[in-house]
Amino acid sequence: MEITDKIRIYNEDCLEAMMLMPDNAYDLAIVDPPYGLGDRLVKGGAKGGMGSLRKLADDKIEHWDIAPNKEYFDELKRVSKNQIIWGGNYFLDYLGATDGFLVWDKMNGTNPMADAELAWKSLRGTTRMFRKHHFSDGYKTKIHPTQKPVKLYEWLLDNYAKDDDKILDTHLGSGSIAIACHNMGFDLTAYEIDKDYFEATSKRIKDHIAQLTMF
Repeated sequence: MEITDKIRIYNEDCLEAMMLMPDNAYDLAIVDPPYGLGDRLVKGGAKGGMGSLRKLADDKIEHWDIAPNKEYFDELKRVSKNQIIWGGNYFLDYLGATDGFLVWDKMNGTNPMADAELAWKSLRGTTRMFRKHHFSDGYKTKIHPTQKPVKLYEWLLDNYAKDDDKILDTHLGSGSIAIACHNMGFDLTAYEIDKDYFEATSKRIKDHIAQLTMF
């Protein structure tokens, strides 16, 4: 689906899509794959702490939260020149060493959710931190269990992408990266395998663009 001439999103399996791509098709991949946390995802607050999170059934989360295998990361590195991978600390056996992690300080205080999330990066440079509360960007509920703020992705793009970079996202989720890319004029291709999330995310992105057009 072409949202704009620069934002393209697909309801497809990202691994199957990547296997058809040429080497180095994208300048930068910014991805947030499932970490495979299982019960920890729910007990840590990802379901109970998000209000009407699409009223997900336990089997929905269980089906969704399957960590990718080595083949996924091999293909990701093949089709993109550089990578920023959320939850990379869970996949070090596949990713190897990094100069430094990117840290999202979620400013959670004492609630049961994690205080921060880490992103592995192939780009040179030391560890850097972005601080923003996880319930931000003006929404009261989330449409995806691991929804991240648009401002977080804008920070990543501002600091780690060049103006003419082509961006790849293999796990679109809530679409925050698509909104950030639209706001900043980046070219994005993104994939989301789950039909329900894809439809909710498509609406979120289109509503955002329509609102900007109105003003």
